[in-house]
Amino acid sequence: MAKESFDKEIQFLRMLSLTSGAYNRQQYAKRLGISVHTFDKTQRKLRDIHLSLTNQDHDSDSGREMADLVRFQYGESAEPLLLFLFRAKSMKESEVERLSVILHTLQDSARTAMELLDACCADLPEDWALPDEKTIRTDLKYLEEVGVIRREPGGRPYRYALQQDVLTELTPEEQLELYDFVDIMANTQIPSVQGYLLRDSLKKVITANYPQEEATEPYIYKYHYVSRILDEAHLFPLLGAIRQRKRVQFQYFSPKKPSTYSSQNTNPKFEREGSGSSIRITPIEVVYDHQYGRWYVIGYQSRRRYVKFRMEGITQLEELHPIEEEHMSALKKEWAEISRYSWLVDTGSTVTVQARFFHPGEGQRNFILDRVRLQGQWGTITPETDHSFRYEIRVNGTTEIKPWLRSFGSSCEILAPPRLRQEMIEEWKEIAAYYEPVREDVQLSDYDEAE
Repeated sequence: MAKESFDKEIQFLRMLSLTSGAYNRQQYAKRLGISVHTFDKTQRKLRDIHLSLTNQDHDSDSGREMADLVRFQYGESAEPLLLFLFRAKSMKESEVERLSVILHTLQDSARTAMELLDACCADLPEDWALPDEKTIRTDLKYLEEVGVIRREPGGRPYRYALQQDVLTELTPEEQLELYDFVDIMANTQIPSVQGYLLRDSLKKVITANYPQEEATEPYIYKYHYVSRILDEAHLFPLLGAIRQRKRVQFQYFSPKKPSTYSSQNTNPKFEREGSGSSIRITPIEVVYDHQYGRWYVIGYQSRRRYVKFRMEGITQLEELHPIEEEHMSALKKEWAEISRYSWLVDTGSTVTVQARFFHPGEGQRNFILDRVRLQGQWGTITPETDHSFRYEIRVNGTTEIKPWLRSFGSSCEILAPPRLRQEMIEEWKEIAAYYEPVREDVQLSDYDEAE
């Protein structure tokens, strides 16, 4: 599979989830910057993965488009959209067969690389090219890095064994409890990718002792922030680049642009310039916005200095050369000082925001105060009366904190700065205008009159 196709599928699923099938094929293809033929091919591939993942009959849904499956049947499955991508990004058939033979051979006992080479030569199809020792050692290194196998203590020749003690030493009841814990944590905490993959592996183990619908479908989660899951495909490469102090480059599609992706044609005759912007940065930090379910990457450029990008617009991410450790430490220290009062990633002028919050009615739990304490970050709370309290915080600009304050509705009154207070007044006037009656003599329906 081409390297760019993973980004294509991310944007494909994002658009299907956000638009709920509102576009036709031509509109989707134009928005994605691909041909209608490529759109249809990608849709068929993801549709087949979706049906096999949810154990549905391919023939019964042969006429359904992927948009309809995501829109109408997503709630019937607890599987997240991100797992579609990992199943679509498959390995070569020869790699799958070779790794399968290695893992099957290690089921009984620990083996050396040469013993595994003999097993592959004996079990692989006769018409296939046989692997050499270097290929087997590369496979073992990969399996060891991802935690599937471990190297046993002792000298050469090294022996390798399956890393499955956490499963084999647990009773079926303990395996089920572990699955439920991983299921809840993967669906409620961030990041989630490893949790989903671990849950997928646990499911295969526990279904041998429990019916699948009883064991693996106790909860079904419906995601309102699809980007939170889809953007984790870029999260770990960026975190790795930060740890290794490497610069990165990518094509970036701003949320304001009409397109979200652009195909990279290998034929020079049809090569064209993508509509995205080519970006090179030194990644400094990754930030998650809980309110909107968005990921941001903070980077440094010599010309523009500290820049911010939403991960949903990143495609074709590649690592470049590393920078010096002293330089990276200096950049992180400088960014920590700049973002000291950032509600999220805002770097505007520092202002002091003051707001008055009102308690709910008598006899009710004070959920307003609880929420401000939980989400108010470094702001201070000062009791005023039995019915209200004052909240004060210094932030870099008011753009990012304003939606949070507005979400409290009539339970929050902005006191300062005056400009933010006036902005809120104008916004609430606009909202109130939406609820003005269309005409004064609205007739009641027969049902209302009967009531």
